[in-house]
This record gives sequence, structure tokens and C-alpha cells, in this order.
Amino acid sequence: MYSQGLLAIDAENSETPEFLAAFQARIDADEKIEPNDPMPAAYRKTLIRQIGQHAHSEIVGMLPEGNWITRAPTLRRKVSLLAKVQDEGGHGLYLYSAAETLGVSRKEMTEELISGRAKYSSIFNYPTQSWADIGAIGWLVDGAAIMNQVPLCRCSYGPYARAMIRVCKEESFHQRQGYEIMVTLAVGAPEQKEMAQDALNRWWWPSLMMFGPPDGESMHSDQSTQWKIKRFSNDELRQKFVDATVPQAHHLGLTLPDTDLKWDKDKQSYEYGEIDWDAFWRVVKGNGPLNRNRVAARKKAWEDGEWVREAALEHARKRRERSMQSQAAE
Repeated sequence: MYSQGLLAIDAENSETPEFLAAFQARIDADEKIEPNDPMPAAYRKTLIRQIGQHAHSEIVGMLPEGNWITRAPTLRRKVSLLAKVQDEGGHGLYLYSAAETLGVSRKEMTEELISGRAKYSSIFNYPTQSWADIGAIGWLVDGAAIMNQVPLCRCSYGPYARAMIRVCKEESFHQRQGYEIMVTLAVGAPEQKEMAQDALNRWWWPSLMMFGPPDGESMHSDQSTQWKIKRFSNDELRQKFVDATVPQAHHLGLTLPDTDLKWDKDKQSYEYGEIDWDAFWRVVKGNGPLNRNRVAARKKAWEDGEWVREAALEHARKRRERSMQSQAAE
């Protein structure tokens, strides 16, 4: 998603101008960079940070929805939500694996997350107060994720681009699933439509913040674009999302919580109101409604799973030992 992963990257390079020029020539030719290829240290660092924080976002993103698995209104809804949360866990696995090809371990990335050194998407620090929030997350949050992630399928780094192809297919299903929940609520009883409107009111602005700060305040975005890690700017993606989502809200009969929203005939797009960037930065810096809860949950899961990791490593060691003994006997 997550352009917020590029907020604080040291993009300095120590390589020779000739090396950098040759690397950029490969990028400009749309060649895919693979794990064993020579690459600038800053390119590697940028990818580790972005992919790692993207992976963290997928895993932390399981928490607000997992909270509703046991409270889903029907068995069908329960099964579909369970499948979606499982998908998000898979997305985290793909992305951690892609980051590992750059020389960083999953252990290192997780320890950075639970220590607060690594970030994840700010959107997951908001509570899910009603069942309608699950619909709003699927429709808005996953919709914004798709807008952000589809260009990543053409990212210059091969493992990341290939992982994103499957992620985007599944996110597209999640978006349709969420919108279908909102449709059901919007055409239901007045109380259900009111619940859908309330969820839209609370998730609209955080969803717009998902694309990261305005282009003028987005650090190192130009370098990431030059390296073709990013293909569009934050504001370009945000505008695409608004233009795609407003008609969907109209179809639902719901009102977007933006009195400044209007259609611009000349630009053939929607103008929208000012985003509260102070609120965005408060959440990014760890002061959102549930920042501490989310990190504490990940820390507990990591600590509770230590025995599983140790058992897996010991099992792998014993298998290698037996294999070596078998080969020696032959």
C-alpha cells in the first residue's frame, strides 16, 4: 500500500557514477532487478523498508477484521471473513519472503516492528466499531490498497513485482466482498443503512491518508519513481481513488463526509476537501487510537510463537543430520 513506507529513507549512494549510470540504464530499459544483481545500497535499503513495512501492514491488518470473525452476522459472512483474514496472512508471507531476498531476515523485520523502529500503514490503528466497518474496510481500505498496489506489479525489483501479482488478485476479491456488505446494509433496514453511513464517515478520511503525505511533503518520492519502485505519485493515486470511489458511494445512496467534494468538468475529476495531515502524522508517530494495542498484539504473538520457531529449527537440524548420516553410510 504502502507509500507511507517511504517517509524516512536515507537515499545517499556511495557507488561510483559509472555504476549508478549503468544501474539506471537497466531501470530505464524496464529490466527487472533480481536478488543476485548488483544494486545501489540505497535501492536495496529503500526496498527493504518498503517491502518490510508493506508486510507488517498486511499482518497488522488482520487484527481489526479478525476481531469480527466470531461476531459475523451469518455463517456465510463468517466463512468469507475468515478466508479474507487468512489471505492477508498469506500476503504478509509473500512480502516477508520477497524482503528476505534482499538480505534481511524475518526476525530482524519483526523485531523492528515490535520495537517501534518500523512502521505499518496508519489505517490499521483505527477501531472496528460495528459490522459495517468490515464492509467499509473491504470497500475503502482494500480499494485504496488496490490503487496503490497494481502499479507495484511493474516494480523494478522482480521478487516484489511477482509477489504483488497474486496479492492484487486477492485484494480485488476483498474489495468486492466489502462493497457487497455495504450494498446489503444500504438497501436494508434504516438502522442498517445508518450503520453503513456511520462506517463511511469514520473510514473515508483515513482511507485518503493511506496514500501518504502530499507530493510536496513526500520525502525521496522522486528517487523511488526514478528507480521505478513507485510508478505514480501519492496525489495521483489519491485522485484516482477518489474518482473511482465517489460514484460507488452514490450508487449505495450514501453521503461522503466532505462538504467540499464536487465534480470539476474541466479536469473531469472530483475536487475534495483538505485532509487533516496533523491527524495523519499523529497516527504515524504512534499516537493513533490503537497504535499501542496493535504493536502489543504483534509482540505477544511473536513471543508466544518462539517455541514453534525453535521446534521448527530443531526439526530441520535433525533432518539435515539424518540426511548426512544416510549419505555417509552409502
